[in-house]
Amino acid sequence: MTTRVVLADDHRMVREALCEVLTRVEDIEVVGEAGTAAEALEMTARLWPDVLVLDIGLPDQNGIEVATRLHEEGHPAKIVALSAFSDKRFITAMVRAGALAYVTKAAAGTELVLAIRAVAAGHGYFSPEIAGALAADMRDGAAADDAPRLAPRELEVLRLIAEGGRSAAIAQQLHVTVATIEVHRRNIMRKLGLRTIAELTKYAVREGIVPL
Repeated sequence: MTTRVVLADDHRMVREALCEVLTRVEDIEVVGEAGTAAEALEMTARLWPDVLVLDIGLPDQNGIEVATRLHEEGHPAKIVALSAFSDKRFITAMVRAGALAYVTKAAAGTELVLAIRAVAAGHGYFSPEIAGALAADMRDGAAADDAPRLAPRELEVLRLIAEGGRSAAIAQQLHVTVATIEVHRRNIMRKLGLRTIAELTKYAVREGIVPL
């Protein structure tokens, strides 16, 4: 039985590389490619895939919001979250939104094939890197109840700021106003008790939201 897949990632070269891997697998068929959240939602509704491979960092809406909407609408497509980061907050948010699997882009390829097959069969799947990070958090008590809690959009804005993005560029990428980004930045700083962009960047690196 062939598993029909829609692949959603905003980087064309990433989509092409992943498609090249998946087209070599006999029991997987890529039936659509999306570069935005709107395209992912439209293709999922129109093509009715078995699995949606969903990048978290889409430009118009993040993958968490897309997964939440599909879950609320009762769409049967199984979701494999795809991300460049292994931050526990993104993992938790995607699982709560309905994702059954989480694979980092660094591990994509064989791991993605395994994840697609697992969710198509009704099982969960986490790449070894993700499973190890979650186990470490549980062992070390890193997910304490009193830890600062950032919303998914705030985490996304924090990541972009830490990567050197200016408010205007981030606003354009997320399709919101500069004022909205400034509100997010102030809220993030207030929640984390930080005062400068340098402190935000150090926090993001320490928490694994951006790589070293």
